[in-house]
Amino acid sequence: MAYLAELDARLLLYIQDIFRYEPLHSFWRGISFLGDLGWFWIFSGVLLALNPKTRTAGLTAIAALVLSIFISNVILKNAVMRPRPFEALPQIMPLVTHASGYSFPSGHATAAFACAFVYYKMLPAFFGVPFMILAMLVAFSRLYLGVHYPGDILGGIITAYFGSLLAIKLMRRLQKH
Repeated sequence: MAYLAELDARLLLYIQDIFRYEPLHSFWRGISFLGDLGWFWIFSGVLLALNPKTRTAGLTAIAALVLSIFISNVILKNAVMRPRPFEALPQIMPLVTHASGYSFPSGHATAAFACAFVYYKMLPAFFGVPFMILAMLVAFSRLYLGVHYPGDILGGIITAYFGSLLAIKLMRRLQKH
């Protein structure tokens, strides 16, 4: 386990060394802001739920978001209790000041991918693909900003994947009845 933690830290430091470029700091902060408190993903789900043609996808995304965030932020974060990279690695300087709580898994990545997986599966590609790209950008922003390890991002994506699969399955079951 120590080997994985060291590999995770080294990979984050490598990402920080290679990609951090001061003129891009504001861009990555803005991308990360889309995941703050899940507001963008909640908004997208509600917006889609208001349209009869996309209602099922919107409601499913909201269900996936709630389920995935519960698993991530209530269960996993409190079970693992991993400190944030800037708390454990003195060479990491976070570019946002509001990152708090435990690091694993990333709540931003969980929220983004919970909805993006649903949109990718339930909507036409011209909707689903841009949402997947945006989810990837949000996840990368957390590494760029120095508030998560790559393993935290991977944990969030995996949590979101299973949460979205469960939400899709439940929605299909409800539609049959």
